[in-house]
Amino acid sequence: MTSTPEQTDRWKALDFSPPNDSAAPGDPVLLEYEDDGRVAVISLNSPPDNAITTEMGARLTEVLESIAVRPAVRVAVITGAGGHAFSVGSDLRQRKNMTKEQWLRQRQDFDRTLYTLRQLRKPIFAAVNGVAYGGGSEVAQSTDFIIASDNATFGQPEAMIGLAAGGGSPVFLPRVLPPGKAMQMLLTGDPIGAEEAHRLGMVNEVYPQSELMDAALCIAKKIASNSPTAVQAVKRAARMGEGQPIEQAIAIMMEAHWRSAVHPDRIEGIGAFNDGRDPDFQDADY
Repeated sequence: MTSTPEQTDRWKALDFSPPNDSAAPGDPVLLEYEDDGRVAVISLNSPPDNAITTEMGARLTEVLESIAVRPAVRVAVITGAGGHAFSVGSDLRQRKNMTKEQWLRQRQDFDRTLYTLRQLRKPIFAAVNGVAYGGGSEVAQSTDFIIASDNATFGQPEAMIGLAAGGGSPVFLPRVLPPGKAMQMLLTGDPIGAEEAHRLGMVNEVYPQSELMDAALCIAKKIASNSPTAVQAVKRAARMGEGQPIEQAIAIMMEAHWRSAVHPDRIEGIGAFNDGRDPDFQDADY
């Protein structure tokens, strides 16, 4: 006689269930351009949950690599398709019947995706429009900063399914949240909402969901209007200097500063200020 599995409330707080078996859309990651091609908008595209499959991870790597070598792109925004989720993380339906070898291969593929995201010279930020759990939250944490809709939630439920988080959250969460709160999230799997994430410093700004992408594009266009060479240089200085002794961090900063000081954009920017006009900055040459 087959027994019926006992029902549990364990997963209710996570606000999502295993993905259904409906066919996924043709392209798991969408790439669009705004502001005359200077702003790239990346959408994780497997609604409603935007669970990350092997195919989505590979496509996201490809998209990031294409943005990296496209000189006209000055800034990127990553978000989720639909209104429910940014991404709930790895597709556990796809993982259910994986062999150990298949699992490890997918893990290597995902590592490459996250590395490519972290190493992008151009600024990239997340517009989190709903649930961001597990690897989905870690994608957001791997960007330069996060803005969110008022219905967004962030969580690391890996321990609840027998995994230690492996996409960056044990490194990033204690840097953007009070260490004790970060540890509580990692150990319990309990999520936090957008307002709490904003109050604690993980999220820069919170908007009504209907206004999120307009706000994201406004921020992106402001970044794109600045010198891309200076923007990339100061991003590198901030990233490379993090955690370094003060004088080492200052040396990294000064290398970036002097590189911008001899660049034509400095002359253009100061000239535009004195002429009372908008500057016409060159696309970055590195």
